[in-house]
Amino acid sequence: MWFEIVPLVLIVIIIVVLIRAAFFTVEQQRVAVVERFGKFLRIARPGLHTRLPFADRIAVRMSLQVEQLELHIETKTKDNVFVDFEVAVQYKVDPQHVQDAHYLLDDPKAQIEAFTSDVVRSKLPGLDLDSAYADVEEMALAIEQTLRDRMKEYGYMIVKALVLNINPATEVKEAMNRINASRRNQEPAIAQGEADKILVVKRAEAEAESKRLQGEGVAAQRKAIIGGLRDSVAKFSSETNVRPQEVMQLVTLTGYTDMLRDVASSSATNTILLPPTPSGISDLIAALKASGAVDSTTRK
Repeated sequence: MWFEIVPLVLIVIIIVVLIRAAFFTVEQQRVAVVERFGKFLRIARPGLHTRLPFADRIAVRMSLQVEQLELHIETKTKDNVFVDFEVAVQYKVDPQHVQDAHYLLDDPKAQIEAFTSDVVRSKLPGLDLDSAYADVEEMALAIEQTLRDRMKEYGYMIVKALVLNINPATEVKEAMNRINASRRNQEPAIAQGEADKILVVKRAEAEAESKRLQGEGVAAQRKAIIGGLRDSVAKFSSETNVRPQEVMQLVTLTGYTDMLRDVASSSATNTILLPPTPSGISDLIAALKASGAVDSTTRK
């Protein structure tokens, strides 16, 4: 009886194998390229599909999700600084050109890297390092537009191109940091210098104003003294019939003695005094008269 069961089992197995070979499924966000005897037949979208067993085969299952490729491109800037240019390219298979994406391009990542390197090495050498940092957005747009135009021929869509970083050599980074630190230190120094300049100018202006006022005060004081002396000499001469020259000699002597008193009251002085004798005083008066100080004062 067992020889009757064996054919049935074989038939069931063959049917199961044929069913499994005739049906297949495609997951969401994926597509399958179906070939018949090695020739392209059709694109299978997500869902359940049938195929001719042993004649049709799934050549490849391709993802429609966005993928990201990070690239490091070494080049130099206009000021001869070698940099590591980091770029991230987001791309995916165009659902309407899956056949081209599979058959026209064997290695899409290598092709994207080649196109990106071509753009970076054609544009970055025309910029110095500071301009390269400032024009990051323009570089990203140039890479994105170039890749979008060229990869479209191979059935790929470029979603976005991002410039992640521009890394110069360590020595260049340290030099840039020193330059920036010097600039930051220079700004407060300039501000402090301007503040000191303003203080010096204001102090000089205040001192000049003080000297002017002091000079005006001294002039007014001398004018008052001369006026008082003139009035005193005139009054004393008219009342006592004493000559003005004699009155001025008395005033000079009084001033001299007042000066001696002021000098003597000071605890520290290096003034040289004349001998306080009648002959010394006579000599002083004679010297004053000879210089014209007495006569000129009297005339005033």
